Amino acid sequence: MSNIPADLSYTAEHEWIAAPDAEGVVRIGITDHAQSELGDVVFVQLPEVGETVESGAAVGEIESTKSVSDIFAPVSGEVTAVNERLEEEPGAVNASPYGDGWLFEVRPAGEDYRAGLLDAEGYAAELG
Repeated sequence: MSNIPADLSYTAEHEWIAAPDAEGVVRIGITDHAQSELGDVVFVQLPEVGETVESGAAVGEIESTKSVSDIFAPVSGEVTAVNERLEEEPGAVNASPYGDGWLFEVRPAGEDYRAGLLDAEGYAAELG
């Protein structure tokens, strides 16, 4: 079974969302399940800092030795940071999907951004 940290929220598209920091910004990445399904990640295209993203919209791509997959924004808001390390080390997504392999950060546009997200138990149920 995949590693599913209890302190994160999840989407059915296999993204995770961390609780907001002191400034209300959330960190986003892909789950352990997603990175294992993708195989070796060789390239990551992320949204631009300052870009406004819409929940559910494709905002980037992850390319692996097997395929190319869209990255979807799990929340609407402004991108405040991207993980620049992934330009040089895209494999960090595989090695540490919940740590050094995070993708980008967003300042959510609304208080109810968690609506529709799954908790760890709900995400585990989605995986079957």
